[in-house]
Amino acid sequence: MTYRIDRRHVLPYEPIDNKQKQNTAKPEKTGTSFKEILNNSLQEKTAIKISNHAQQRLQQRNIQLDDKDMDILKGAMERAEMKGARESVLFYKDIALVTSIKNRTIITAVDSKGAEENIFTNIDSAMIVESK
Repeated sequence: MTYRIDRRHVLPYEPIDNKQKQNTAKPEKTGTSFKEILNNSLQEKTAIKISNHAQQRLQQRNIQLDDKDMDILKGAMERAEMKGARESVLFYKDIALVTSIKNRTIITAVDSKGAEENIFTNIDSAMIVESK
């Protein structure tokens, strides 16, 4: 038997035969690529979420927001964020949406008929959003 010295240790040396050679072929691609994961993460970060409370209010008041509305609100939130807003009321059509700009979340929704006291607290900005 042959021995080799590696970092002051004496180890047995056995030559690698053809069966034991490491596979030099490129590994097969499996799963999702980094680019896809990054794109999905960015989309999730910029997507608008609707809180459970807001979802209930929208249903109670029969307010429906379609994809076009959500795109418009997303753009409004992005503009509000560029101005430094954190919690904002977005006035869109005949709806007031209290939003967390930082979290991209609609917190609650009030239509013009349901606004009893017309007082919004814990906000730092308001924005009138025009429908296109």
